[in-house]
Amino acid sequence: MSATIIYVMGVSGVGKSTIGNKLAESLDIPFFDGDDFHPEANVLKMSSGQPLNDDDRLGWLQTLNKLAIKHLADKGCVIVCSALKEKYRELLSTNIQQNTKWVFLHGSFEQITERINGRKGHYMKSNLLQSQFDILEEPKEAIKIDISLTPETIIEVIKKELQPKSEFGLFGLGVMGKSLSRNLANKGFNISLFNRHVEGSEENVAVNFKNEFAALASAKAFDNLEAFVASLQTPRKIMLMVNAGKTTDYVIDDLLPFLSEGDIIIDGGNSNYHETKRRFDDLKSKNIHFIGAGVSGGEEGALTGPSIMPGGDKESYKEVQPFLEAIAAKDLNNLACCTYIGTEGSGHFVKMVHNGIEYVEMQLLAEVYTILQAQGKNPDQIATILESWKPTTNSYLLEITIDILRKKEGDDWLVNKIMDKAGNKGTGNWTTITTAELGVPSTMIASALFARYTSFYKDERTTASNKLSSDIDTSLSLENDTILQAYQFARIINHYQGFKLIHEASINYKWGLNLSELARIWTNGCIIKSDLMVDLVTVFKNTNNLLTDDGITQQLKALKPGIKKVVSDCILNEIAIPNLCESINFINSFAVADCSANIIQAQRDYFGAHTYQRKDDATEQFYHTNWKN
Repeated sequence: MSATIIYVMGVSGVGKSTIGNKLAESLDIPFFDGDDFHPEANVLKMSSGQPLNDDDRLGWLQTLNKLAIKHLADKGCVIVCSALKEKYRELLSTNIQQNTKWVFLHGSFEQITERINGRKGHYMKSNLLQSQFDILEEPKEAIKIDISLTPETIIEVIKKELQPKSEFGLFGLGVMGKSLSRNLANKGFNISLFNRHVEGSEENVAVNFKNEFAALASAKAFDNLEAFVASLQTPRKIMLMVNAGKTTDYVIDDLLPFLSEGDIIIDGGNSNYHETKRRFDDLKSKNIHFIGAGVSGGEEGALTGPSIMPGGDKESYKEVQPFLEAIAAKDLNNLACCTYIGTEGSGHFVKMVHNGIEYVEMQLLAEVYTILQAQGKNPDQIATILESWKPTTNSYLLEITIDILRKKEGDDWLVNKIMDKAGNKGTGNWTTITTAELGVPSTMIASALFARYTSFYKDERTTASNKLSSDIDTSLSLENDTILQAYQFARIINHYQGFKLIHEASINYKWGLNLSELARIWTNGCIIKSDLMVDLVTVFKNTNNLLTDDGITQQLKALKPGIKKVVSDCILNEIAIPNLCESINFINSFAVADCSANIIQAQRDYFGAHTYQRKDDATEQFYHTNWKN
């Protein structure tokens, strides 16, 4: 233990001197009884049965503080002193707060009265005890010891509590939890690890994991929740890496009895942003801080540097900022791919939309694969074509798709053996619901989600294929560059729609989100990192709408012939490309001054008297017509 000043405090009669002396002896550091440093006037006053006031104590407390500072330069020391008020303790720890530990000995009035009456020759009389209880302000951050324990036990408890505490706690050692733990340890942080104990299935998970990696040698491993929480410095910082939903609520409920005001819980799972807001508000009422942090990068990213999207109270973020930014990926300027997003559920909201954009990016590559496969290309050949796109259109998902296509099992490509049923864990569903709730046309995200839903009906698809497929020649003749143009076009529309959803949510919820900063933290560490995302960092410094940027609109104009050619040829050849198709459909319906919505509004007014506005009336007045006349 580094040099520390240990103040043993409590009302007179709790045994401060006995415990302090034994503790100092056990730790081999000097011991001082604060009573020995009272000026004679104070001793005379107490001996005559008069309690000391704050003016009496001031010089005495300052003397003890100087004594502590002197001995901190050596090995530290133990000082016993009643220190009943918080302002007394502030004086005692002036200029040495970071090196001060408090031990609070407490017992009942009756118990201590009996002890005082049993002492002989001490100037503190039992009739002064009540005055000490009256002014006692129990310390919030102290080692609290019941004096009914034996002195030997008290010393052991204190010594155990004086051991250095961990800076950060990680709750839940699944794939992501383990990777983040190793990342934290590799950055030099002292951490505590917790995983539940389930007889027969999850036993000694934390201990076994700790023993597996040398970097975790100094980590503390637990399957006892109270001990895990007690091992952490205050305010405690605990990151949850557990399943989203009810499990997160159960874990929070289990933690609460052991937490103190000001502690911070970080939810690093894929929680719904509405649930995060509810937890944020609920814990705020208990004076516990809650941060909903989106984490992207998968198992590898969590280990080497993910993109992190924390949302919550800004002051509590500052407490965890050094940890989160240290483990995050770094951008091109070596800045952490982690930034304060906003309050409430904003961090989990942007992670949800990140995943929606991700759904589309994955679907677009699957559609490119389908097109090239329809042209007779095998997976190796398709991988080579995608490889040639990297200089102009690189992304993490493009790179892993190339690896996937080249992976063989025996004489065949592994991808050919994988069942064509795509799963999802809910974030795409939430994003689609949210875009509908907010009235934002993020159509490509919905299309990508429904493509996954469609894939899951394998048996029905097979039956429909036998009954409905035609005998037309499906041999396409599309140039690779044309397919690349279509892919690039669709990706720009995907990013427009995703960021548009974030911007509209920011306005609706008054979050004040910074799109350029979001793009920046998505340039590395996350699943949707790409060269396009790097470009968007600059674009979003000047606009919140990609379709108002001259560079973006010029790109779309140049790429439009490619997407039109690819989509029309695929439709004619009955090749499903829902997201590529949706990208051009969206632009064709969006980039028009006048659209067919006037017919819709007239229909609504006809059957429901919903009214309409007129183009020739600048007052924006609403009209209703009797359409049958």
